[in-house]
Amino acid sequence: MSTTTRRRNTVAALLTATALAVSLGACSSSGSGSSAATKAAAVPSTASGSTAPGSAASGTAMDDQPFGSACTAVPKDGAGSFAGMAKDPVATAASNNPLLSTLVTAVKQAGLVDTLNSAQNITVFAPTNDAFAKIPKATLDAVLADKDKLTKILTYHVVPQRLAPTALTGAHKTLETDDLTVTGTTPDFTVNTTAKVLCGNVQTANATVYIVDTVLMPAS
Repeated sequence: MSTTTRRRNTVAALLTATALAVSLGACSSSGSGSSAATKAAAVPSTASGSTAPGSAASGTAMDDQPFGSACTAVPKDGAGSFAGMAKDPVATAASNNPLLSTLVTAVKQAGLVDTLNSAQNITVFAPTNDAFAKIPKATLDAVLADKDKLTKILTYHVVPQRLAPTALTGAHKTLETDDLTVTGTTPDFTVNTTAKVLCGNVQTANATVYIVDTVLMPAS
C-alpha cells in the first residue's frame, strides 16, 4: 500500500469517528432535555390559578367562613342555620337563632325590627342570651321598660357598614354615634376590652353578625 493510500484511509477514519461522537452528543443532549421536561411537568404549579395549601390565598378563603367556639351551637340546617340566616334580613335571621332570643325580645321592645331589617350593609354585634343574663334582672327589666335607653344601647351594637374579619380591628362609629373598638385577629377578637366574639362573620341578607358574650354599653 502506497503512502498516499494510507494517508487517505487515516483521514477517512478520523472523519467517521468525529461524526459518531457528534451524533452521540446530540442524542445525549436530547435525552437530557426530555427528562428535564418530564420532571418539570411532574411538579405541581403554584402560579396564579392554583393555590398551595397554607398559602396566603388559602388563608384569605378562611375569612369567608363563620368562626368561633359558639358556632357549633348554631343549627346545622333550617332557618336558624348559617345557610338559612343568609336568606333573611338580620332581625328575622336572629329570631331563628337559639343563642339570640333575648336580643330579639329587646329589639322588638325597642321597635327596631323594621329598622334593622331594612338597613343595608350593616354589622351587628349580637349579645347572646348568657350576655344579657350577666345583667341583674332588675336592671335588665328597667332597661327593657325604657324605650329610649334600650334603643340607645341596641343601636350601639350596630355599625353602618359590613365589616369582614380583615377589617374588624380598629375603632368604628355606631348608629348610636359613639365609637366601639375591636382588637385582635381571627379567630380571637375582643370588643371594648371586655366582650369576646364567640361566633363571627355570620352572614344575613343585609348584615354581617358577630355574636358576643357581653352586652356593650355606650360611653354617653
